[in-house]
Amino acid sequence: MSGPPRRRRSPAPAGNNPIGRGATPGRGAGAGSGRGAGRSATSGDSAASGRPRAGGAGREESRRSGGRGLGGEQVEGRQAVRELLSAGRRAVREVWIAEDLDPSPQIDDIERLATRRRVRIVLVPRAKLERAAHTDAPQGVLAHARPLEEVELELLCRVRGGVAPFLVVLDGVTDPHNVGALLRSAECAGVTGVVLPRHRAVHVTPTVAKVAAGAVEHLDIAVVPGVPNALRQLDGWGVTSVGLDADAPVSLFDLPLEASAGVALVMGAEGRGLASLTRRRCSALAAIPQFGALGSLNVASAGAVACFELARRRDASPRGEGG
Repeated sequence: MSGPPRRRRSPAPAGNNPIGRGATPGRGAGAGSGRGAGRSATSGDSAASGRPRAGGAGREESRRSGGRGLGGEQVEGRQAVRELLSAGRRAVREVWIAEDLDPSPQIDDIERLATRRRVRIVLVPRAKLERAAHTDAPQGVLAHARPLEEVELELLCRVRGGVAPFLVVLDGVTDPHNVGALLRSAECAGVTGVVLPRHRAVHVTPTVAKVAAGAVEHLDIAVVPGVPNALRQLDGWGVTSVGLDADAPVSLFDLPLEASAGVALVMGAEGRGLASLTRRRCSALAAIPQFGALGSLNVASAGAVACFELARRRDASPRGEGG
């Protein structure tokens, strides 16, 4: 059955001075000291997420969802599907809605947006939808769309609209929940682009898209053969890379930063953190101080803290103060 579902619904709602080079000689070995108190948080421990590290699970989801590129063909969950339709950045083939859903303003919004964009709505039995889903809780909604398009790395490094590049680089993060959470935090912090390695990493699987809550529709994403070489290119284009490293003696909060300069935050994989060559290629290394009993933050939590710290610094630029 196609066309808008006939259900009793509730009313729809209305309507280039690099940072830290002096502090980290040898492009990675910090010379300064952190805040001194407490321990430094690692960006690469997934134990705090409450899930197994299971990088293989993320790769298996990538394989089952059929994408070999960036991904994003199947979007699940109400917020993710709503943002897919609202952003309008890519074609949507159809939206599946479970036929037994209770009335919901979010579902009404999805139906209205789909109708406006002339996207076919298909009512399906919940069991069929859940068999087709790749996430644990698709919330009775999924969409089939054109895959996300990769963006060239050089394009991410351009100043656009007077805004210097603010990038996030993921060095082999394999837990789709962590990747999704990182993308959501990055988008909310004003990140202008994301860099993912082509191999040994999770791209935009249905779980990533759902956990990101629509952030993938608003972020430009580049996929590169290798992170170390990408960091070398960023340096040549005037973008300074800051790697989160638990052993760095410099606190992220004390790291010298020119607010108007391009910056890339580099985060390592769950467990092992930054790879050794990636660590050496970073312009600076910094740690997040910790003061509690636990040994580390997981990569998604550390990434959120770091993204908003860098966003705060950028907002303090003369342009930001004048706005």
